[in-house]
Order: sequence, then structure tokens, then C-alpha cells
Amino acid sequence: MYVITRNIKIFSFTLMILGLFGIGYGFYKAPKTIDESIEIMASKHHEGHKHDLHKDEAHGYDSHSSDDSHAMSHDEHVFHQLANRPWAALYVAAFFFFMISLGTLAFYAIQRASQAGWSPVLFRVMEGITGYLLPGGLLVLLILIFSVLHFNHLFIWMDPEVVEHDKIIKAKSGYLDPYFFLLRGAIYLAGWSIYRYISRRFSIAQDNSNDNKYHVKNFKLAAGFLVFFLVTESMMSWDWIMSIDPHWFSTLFGWYVFASMVVSGVTTIALISIYLKNKGYLPNVNDNHIHDLGKFMFGFSVFWTYLWFSQFMLIWYSNIPEEVVYFISRIEDYTIPFWGMVVINFILPFLILVSSNFKRVNWIITMAGIIILFGHYIDVYNMIMPSAVGDQWGIGIPEISSVMFFGGLFLYVVFWSLTKAPLEAKGDPYNEESKRFVYPF
Repeated sequence: MYVITRNIKIFSFTLMILGLFGIGYGFYKAPKTIDESIEIMASKHHEGHKHDLHKDEAHGYDSHSSDDSHAMSHDEHVFHQLANRPWAALYVAAFFFFMISLGTLAFYAIQRASQAGWSPVLFRVMEGITGYLLPGGLLVLLILIFSVLHFNHLFIWMDPEVVEHDKIIKAKSGYLDPYFFLLRGAIYLAGWSIYRYISRRFSIAQDNSNDNKYHVKNFKLAAGFLVFFLVTESMMSWDWIMSIDPHWFSTLFGWYVFASMVVSGVTTIALISIYLKNKGYLPNVNDNHIHDLGKFMFGFSVFWTYLWFSQFMLIWYSNIPEEVVYFISRIEDYTIPFWGMVVINFILPFLILVSSNFKRVNWIITMAGIIILFGHYIDVYNMIMPSAVGDQWGIGIPEISSVMFFGGLFLYVVFWSLTKAPLEAKGDPYNEESKRFVYPF
């Protein structure tokens, strides 16, 4: 049985406490009125571009300009962007760590449904990571509830005035209804959590069973769940991310988010497995298992790149204004995170993990894993921030503090979940095969 260490407890709670203080500071510094946002923007222009106040006024930062209605409209827009930033930072971090758990659950179900012989020694690690699914999902839903209650303007289609004057959003109002939106989210999370709970029960029950009945039940359950997951994951990506920019859509978006969450999940499995093995808790995990996890990290990184390029190329080549504006805003205002994401998520993992020998070296897998997780945080950042805060973005206290809080919570919940059952699924009929697993090359 694994016992959570004192150091992990101290580290995770320290991250959560510091993160909460930083999140609070981010909300405190966010403008509460349009006048405050005008002052912030005037200060930025004065300090960053050496503009004088007369030039700022000419650009609409003076509410007393000759075109009052235009100025106030612009000022209100900027105000919402600045006020959204701590909310968007919170949402990015909340979704990122939640998607790691959900991606792990999908990978776990695939292993169950395919009856893979190599992976049973890693099942309890996967089950531990999925322990974050319910609390992490509830926190994401809580942020969405705050959006429905108009505590923020992350989703502009939740504003009745915007809907009334926007034909495109109004045409989608049957689906983009705030309460239907929350109901769908509750259904997604309930379905994923129920599968995780039942599958976990079957897995533990199989350890003390004299036959394979729970293994068979888990196999059938996983096969059915994957159908449910593929539908709900796509809808979730439309609801929770793509609808932040309700004028834009992509038919590949569900698969794109799927690739990001699975590669993040597999990477986390590898990192935690290496950590536990180094602590002496996973004696049956060998270099061949790490090698296979490295292959999945490599493969899904390439798969993610294929989907990213397919989505980008088709939209950019067609050059339809209402579609291509999605990428123009990111290329112009988020140049470094947009192109840097491609380098971090594809080029670096490709170069590091292309070698079969490198996939057997724990410190290389660890280095590649940290790079991949950082890259896919930036990926989520690029998906949410441009539509939520426009060009008023940054990597500062709100973003770092949100990552610290949710990262600390993720660490504690995952390692606490690992203490609830033996780390070896000894009753699994493929466990012995998994122990003896040797990669043939």
C-alpha cells in the first residue's frame, strides 16, 4: 500500500495556499469600473509606448472624446477584457488539470476495452489520476455557474443584450441556452464519474475474486463507455471551449481537444509511475512499460500536430473571413504562445522521443513529460484567452497562481487516491503477462 508522504502534503498545500493568495490578488487588482480600466490602459500606453495622455485620448481612452458613444463602447469592451483576465486564468488552469484526469480515464478505458496485456501494472496509477476527475470537474462546473450568473463575461452568448443584437448567436440560442448548457455539463461529468466509480470498484473486487467475472464486466463497461465518451467529449469541447467564441466553429475541434487531453494524461501516467518506481512502490514496472508510455507520448504528440495543422491549413487556405479571424487574432496578438506551442508540443517531443533508446531512460521521459505538459497548458491558454481577454493577455500573478492552486490540489487528490488500494492489480488475468512484458526490439 502506498502512503502519501509528508513532503507531498506540505508541497501540495503550500501550492494551494500560495495559489489562493495570488488568485485573490488577481481579482483585487482587476478593474471594478470602466473608469479604472481606462486608467489602467492609459498607464500601459504611457509606460509601454511613451504616449502622452492626449494621444491616449485620441485612441478612445478618454470617455469625454468627441465620439462619446464609440468611446464608451470601446471602453466597456476593454473593461470586460481586463475584468475577465483573472477568471480566464482560473478557467484555463481548472480545465487543464481536469483534462489530464479525463484524458487518463479515456486511455484507461481503451486499455480495458482492448484487453491490453502490457498495461495492468499501471492500472492503479491510472485509477489514482482519475480520482481528480470529480472534484476537478465540479470546480470547472462552478466556474461555469459563475459565468451563467454573470459574475464574468467569458461567454458572451450568455449576455441577453448581445444575443438580441447578434443574428449568428441568436440562431444558436436553442443550443446555447445557459441552463441547458449547465445541464449538459452535469450530464457529461456524471457519466464520466459514474464510469470511473464502477470501473474502480470492479478493478478492486477482481483482486479478491476466484474468477474473471469482474474483469469481464470491466471490459463490457469500458466498451460501452468509450461510445458515450466520444460523443460527450466532443460536445464538451464545443460547450466549454469553442463557445467562448460563438461565431467560430471547427469540425475537428473535438478531436483536437481529445488529442491534447490524452497526450497530457499519458504523460502524467509516465511521470507518476517513474516517481513511484523510484520510491520502490512499483517493482514490476520496467523499462519496457516506460518505453511504451514514451511511444504513446510520441504518437499522440504527432497526432495532435496532425489535427492542429489540418484545422489550421483548411481554415487558412479557404480564407473565409468569419473562420480565419480565429487564427489571425492569435497570430497577431499571441505570436509567441501560438507559434511557441507548436515548437513545444511537436518539434521538441519529436526530437527527444524519436529514438527508441531514449524512451527507456527515465530522466529523458521526465524531461519530455514536463515539456509536453507545459506545451499543452499553453495550448489550452491559446484556446481560451484570445476570445476571453483579447489582446489584454499576459503570464503574470493570475495565471501562475491559478496553476499553483489547481496543481497543488491535483497532486494531493491523486496521491491521496493512490493510498486507497494496493498499487498492484493482482487479480487482473493479464497481470502476470504485464509483469513479464518485454518489448521485442
